Amino acid sequence: MNSGRRTAVIAGLLFVAATVTSILGGVVLGSALDGRNYLVGLASQESQVILAALLFLISATTAVGTAFVLFPILVRQAEGLAIGYVGLRVFESVFYIAGAVALLTMLTVSQSDTASAANAASLSLLGAALLALFDWSVLIGTLVFLALGSLTLNYVLFQSRLVPRWLSVFGLAGAALALVYGLIGIFGWGSSGLTSPYALLAMPIAVQEMVFAAWLIVKGFDQRAIQGHAPELRVGTSVTRRPQPTA
Repeated sequence: MNSGRRTAVIAGLLFVAATVTSILGGVVLGSALDGRNYLVGLASQESQVILAALLFLISATTAVGTAFVLFPILVRQAEGLAIGYVGLRVFESVFYIAGAVALLTMLTVSQSDTASAANAASLSLLGAALLALFDWSVLIGTLVFLALGSLTLNYVLFQSRLVPRWLSVFGLAGAALALVYGLIGIFGWGSSGLTSPYALLAMPIAVQEMVFAAWLIVKGFDQRAIQGHAPELRVGTSVTRRPQPTA
């Protein structure tokens, strides 16, 4: 297995891990944060909360891992966009981690003696603040930065033809819908939880990432594109010319 093929397989496996753990984290967490006084009963769901936080941390690690694994391939096609993709995935992972930390902080507060002795008003205020931190981390990190990163990646894939263009077009459309979903939550136009009807907007990018991952694992990147036979990639007004193989 050559280095390009190995890179594709590793990237595909990381995409599967990132997407699956992100979805499972939300499913495991379920309705634990529902209700105005959720903080009071959160201690009784310790295992559920810890498992969800662990899944979010795994998702953060594997998400940023995809960028670093793909960077040597992408940088040959468009250096600036490759660096931008890594940066966007790093920011996405930072927000993932912030959400996991907020979740564990809620659990710690719920288990403390202070929580049992606090009056309802102060506990409700603290719970709202921690929940807001978690929600904003999800909205900004796992939706907005995820969408921007996917747009960047699939634009490079579309121009370079490292994978079939229908797959990168699928990714561009799915990322755009995920960005709309994130903006809906940020501007308060609708709810952004798993039970929200707008959550359907995030499904296409999840499906596309699984199809993309399967393609990388089974087929890999187009070797002709890697070796420089694909068309020139234009970024802004500059043209990146790929080196032609010598005889």
